[in-house]
Amino acid sequence: MMRLRAVGATTLMTAVVLILGACAPADIVEPNTTVQASAPAVTREPAPTPPTDPKPAVVFPLTGLDATAASEKELTRPVISVKIENTEAARPQTNLEFADVVFEENVEYGISRLVALFQSNYPDDIGPIRSMRPMDRNIMGQFEGPLVFSGAQRRFITQAASSGITLIAQDVGSYGFFRTHDKSSPHNLHGHLADFQKQSKGATAPATQWDFAYPASGATAAIAGKDVKTIDLKFSPYSHPHWDWKADTSLWMRYEGSAPHKTASGKQLSATNIVILYVTVRETGATPVGMSVPETLVAGKTGKGFVATGGKYIPVTWSKKSQFKPFVVKDADGVEVVLAPGQSWWELVPTNGEFSTKVTFK
Repeated sequence: MMRLRAVGATTLMTAVVLILGACAPADIVEPNTTVQASAPAVTREPAPTPPTDPKPAVVFPLTGLDATAASEKELTRPVISVKIENTEAARPQTNLEFADVVFEENVEYGISRLVALFQSNYPDDIGPIRSMRPMDRNIMGQFEGPLVFSGAQRRFITQAASSGITLIAQDVGSYGFFRTHDKSSPHNLHGHLADFQKQSKGATAPATQWDFAYPASGATAAIAGKDVKTIDLKFSPYSHPHWDWKADTSLWMRYEGSAPHKTASGKQLSATNIVILYVTVRETGATPVGMSVPETLVAGKTGKGFVATGGKYIPVTWSKKSQFKPFVVKDADGVEVVLAPGQSWWELVPTNGEFSTKVTFK
């Protein structure tokens, strides 16, 4: 009996295996036990927006200020250099505040006279216009436009004309001049810049003249200079201009003596950059038809000076290879100075002659 049960159990198990084998597919596929690990999702931050380039796409050549809204006519108009009187009888001048660059020079008797350069803005009229001096052609020669004046010794007119400068003056038959009634002659001669432009013999705007910093805080003197609040210049016992730094407007404000130097509109003259060049003066010698006048020597010369921007100043050296070459101003390391965009006044300070100008930084 026991044997029978054992045999029966074996037979039963065999039968079950056969039945299951008959039901199974021909190929037994093992379940896939490999786990695919998916890569972690990568989160990428959007690229930061690059900072806006502070340098305008187009700038005016004498100021470095934004000119992207200017018309082609405005961009291509020439630099008109106008000789402006700066005696007490001549002040207040008209529209001098619109000059891009002003050079202040020392003439006879310690009087200062101005060469005002207009390009980015042409006011209707400018004045009072006075006589040329022999250095004027060398001061403004790099800017390529005409020189406007009234009166000069014939030898200086001939000298300037033969050098290639376009001269616009009553002395040479030019038009556009008129006299006002607010001052006595000769302190009341004015002129229309539009008329002067018509006589400019096709002159156009020059290239940008100096390197400018964008933003203005990157100007050489603003970065590396010494703090200064007042720049005092004494051209003579009766010619005493100075500049005071005004931090809230980032401008140098001009004074004549203790009085603000204002124009006929009531606006006080100001500048973003003050460039001081120490220069040598020589006497031209008297002739039968003309007195000796001092000549400031800049063409082919070098010297020292200072540049003030942003309430600071630095010592510099300067050079000018020739009449039509630019003033090159470098810092103590021999690197060209970078100015802040805006108006600039260039003070040509004599170191010899009848009046040697004293410059004081306070």
